[in-house]
Amino acid sequence: MATTVRRTTLTLPTAPLGPENPLPALRLPREVHRIDEHTRATLPAEMARQTAYEPLRSVLPVRLRDGYGRGRAPAGLDALVIENDRLRATVLPGLGGRVYSLHHKPTGRELLYRNPVMQPADFALNGAWFSGGIEWNIGATGHTTLACAPLHAARVPAPDGGEMVRLWEWERLRDLPFQVDLWLPNDSDFLYVGVRIRNPHHRTAPVYWWSNIAVPEGEDTRVLAPADAAWHFGYSRTLRHVPVPEWDGTDRTYPLHGAYPADYFYDLPKDARPWIASLDGTGHGLVQTSTDGLRGRKLFLWGAGPGGRRWQRWLTEPGTAGYAEIQAGLARTQLEHVPLEAGEEFAWLEAYGPLAADPAAVHGEDWAAARREVETRLESAAPRAAVVAAFAAWRSYADAEPGERLAAGSGWGALEAERGGYRLPGTPFDPDTLGEPQEPWRGLLRTGAFPAWEAGKSPADPGCSLVSPAWRDLLEAAPSTAAAEYHLGVAQWHAGDRAQATRSWERSLRCMETPWALRCLAVADTDAGHPARAADRLLRAMDLALGADGVEAAVEVALGRETVVALLAAGRAEEAHTLLWALRPALRELGRFRLLMAQVLLARGDAGAARAVFDEGFEVADLREGDETLSDTWYAIAERLVAGDGAPVTDDVRERARAEHPLPERYEFRMRPA
Repeated sequence: MATTVRRTTLTLPTAPLGPENPLPALRLPREVHRIDEHTRATLPAEMARQTAYEPLRSVLPVRLRDGYGRGRAPAGLDALVIENDRLRATVLPGLGGRVYSLHHKPTGRELLYRNPVMQPADFALNGAWFSGGIEWNIGATGHTTLACAPLHAARVPAPDGGEMVRLWEWERLRDLPFQVDLWLPNDSDFLYVGVRIRNPHHRTAPVYWWSNIAVPEGEDTRVLAPADAAWHFGYSRTLRHVPVPEWDGTDRTYPLHGAYPADYFYDLPKDARPWIASLDGTGHGLVQTSTDGLRGRKLFLWGAGPGGRRWQRWLTEPGTAGYAEIQAGLARTQLEHVPLEAGEEFAWLEAYGPLAADPAAVHGEDWAAARREVETRLESAAPRAAVVAAFAAWRSYADAEPGERLAAGSGWGALEAERGGYRLPGTPFDPDTLGEPQEPWRGLLRTGAFPAWEAGKSPADPGCSLVSPAWRDLLEAAPSTAAAEYHLGVAQWHAGDRAQATRSWERSLRCMETPWALRCLAVADTDAGHPARAADRLLRAMDLALGADGVEAAVEVALGRETVVALLAAGRAEEAHTLLWALRPALRELGRFRLLMAQVLLARGDAGAARAVFDEGFEVADLREGDETLSDTWYAIAERLVAGDGAPVTDDVRERARAEHPLPERYEFRMRPA
């Protein structure tokens, strides 16, 4: 059959994403993938430079996605199917362009881990993310902010005369457009993926890219790559150079041999063909290879420990098979960002397909022989020269204008193209994609004034703030209004000018008192070491927000959560308790507020009542990757129960608390040794 591209609907049990968080993300969410200066000093020079190069200050201008829960119901997801007589690839353009499935027809094998549910969890830089398939991680260290966002999609001509699916969007953390072209040549067992990231600015930009491939995990699954060493990164935030395959008495190329979640960034020799494969006990599985521009290769494993197993069940359904991740990136590790010069681009080609190798060689004790076996089979299935030739052929099609539109992304790219006058052949950001979120900023661009909020009436949502230097300059020149000063303060905060940001928010308040400027000033107070003042401002923000007609639940949740935390930090547990009971009942029962209630009860001296909250059971839907709040709170309660009221918590008390009050499995999410 000739290669075809068609639309379809994929029906999955789905937890809705819910509303965005209306509060600007002034703080960077807790990110576990960081190293200290002492560790950086031990790294090779290039790696050390790139781990220190342009780390994120925040996820602005992107908003947090934390409005989801864990209640799932069947829902239809828009999907695109690319198919020839050998492979069928299913792509979800509305969810970051995720390749949900890669089915090999001759063998009937699914080559990817295909999640049976769409369950958001707090793994992306801005929150919502889901596991499975192939995702395109661009922006900064971590899962992309586009993981659960729509991308533009269209048909375009393919190099072999057929059709490709082009995905493209404007990545907002780094202000860079990118595209992903997917096609299946006739009679090919491999999905080809051409990727391009462009820098249209007059300044160098930091770039991050990792293609993340979820593969089925079994007791006999082995991950192979052309390396004898790797950089191991664990959730204790240590980075060390270790041998491959065996380290510390264990063969780490089998994902289930590790006890705790960990990353292994393979140290590929410069002249080696880049590839990575995951093969089962019969020698079958998936291989990914690329042109040399995509040099990094990585294995992420959940491990066999209780925390990793719990996360696996959390991300899918109990009783389903687990998965590991094999990845390919621009740098040696995911802790690095790579400079892209003004007016330049990064481009490469990836290939994904089935591999069948001799299981005795793949799983033998001779690591070099296992690698040679995979390399030989790969060269037969997808010769290196053929991949290089396909890349060269694709380059002349990368600027091809899209034909039939298959899906629509956001309007932010169109806004940036209008502001900067960018011409980006192949990835048009058309004005018809502009929408309500972009309108105030178009007003600023065209008139020099940011549209004012209605006099005397705080808006139900302040809208998204733009923070790049160009938008900050426009805001600084705009007439002073509550809205303009609010957004200017957010942009100044993002730029690191905390004093000016504070002054802008104070001017916003003088124009009109709103919960939005009050909350931003509360963040500034917290960072400046004034917890009492921060709590006071947040209490006033809550009063204003809840006093408005038709206040959205997302506003009450976001402000309520921060206010309770601020009151606890200020030692005002009684007020925190009162505030929790003032929330509408349905919100008070959310897992995040149940956890806060336990913390408030403990702070009030009622450890028994705090323990009862845990015994009744709750789930924190937006628990962050690496967050140990659940276990920390559990053991803090246990220690107080063992010590008794007012008694000191000694090492003996801590030991007894862990022995007498073991952490229940439902709250076990620790990704490192206790």
